[in-house]
Amino acid sequence: MRDCRVTRRVSPVDEAVEVIVTRLDVRSEALRAGAAVLSDEERDRARRFVFDRDRQRFIVARGVLRGLLAARLGLRPQALEFVYGERGKPALAPRLAASGLRFNVSHCEDVAVYVFSSAGDVGVDVEAVRAMPDADDVATRVFSGRENAAYRALDPRDRPLGFFQCWTRKEAFIKALGHGMYYPLDRFDVSLAPGEPAKLLRVEQSPEDRRRWRMTGFFPVQGFVAAVVAEQADNHFTGDPR
Repeated sequence: MRDCRVTRRVSPVDEAVEVIVTRLDVRSEALRAGAAVLSDEERDRARRFVFDRDRQRFIVARGVLRGLLAARLGLRPQALEFVYGERGKPALAPRLAASGLRFNVSHCEDVAVYVFSSAGDVGVDVEAVRAMPDADDVATRVFSGRENAAYRALDPRDRPLGFFQCWTRKEAFIKALGHGMYYPLDRFDVSLAPGEPAKLLRVEQSPEDRRRWRMTGFFPVQGFVAAVVAEQADNHFTGDPR
C-alpha cells in the first residue's frame, strides 16, 4: 500500500530516524487497499471497534504502516509479521528482526505519525491541541510535581498547548520504553512550555536515560502537536523541532 497522503517528512541529519506524517484517507478505495494487506489478527482487531470511523482509521493506518515498512525492507506488505511486547508494543517478527528496523505509530483523528529507526527503540505520540475543561485536574493526577508547577505557571492562553506538549512527550517516552501507561508518569519530567525545546529533564532511578534518549517535539499539521523519543542521544531532527 502506498503512502496515504504524506503531508510531511521529518528526517534526522544522520538518517538513523525517519518521521512520516500522513492524513488518513478513509474513502472506499483506501479502505479496500488497507484491508487487503492486513493479517487475520489485524482484521479481527478492526472488527472489535465499536464505531465505524475508528475501525476505518485503524484499517488505513495499519495498511499504511505495512506499506511503509515493506518499502524499507524490500518485502510485500502482506509478508510482514509482527510480535508484541508484554505491554503491547509492536515489533517485527524474529525472522525480520535482523534488519534492525524499529518503528512506532500514533494517530489522532485523521492525522497519523510514523517513526522508523535503525539505531534503537523509538516512541511517538500525536494529539489535537484543544481546550479541555478538566485539563487542570488531569495535570494534577498524571503530571509530575515539577511539570505541574511549570504548567500552572503558564498564561491560561498557553495552557492547552503546554498540556498537550507535556502529554505527547510523556507518552512518546513510555512508548519508546515499551511500558505504555503502566510506567508511573510522575517518575520522570519533561519540558512543556511553548517555545521551550523538548527535553527529558529527569528520570527517577535511571538518570542515565537522559543521555540515552533524544526527545523532539514538532507540529505535524496545523492544530496538532507531536513528540518523538529515539534511542541514541546524538540524533538531530530537521524540519520544525522545538
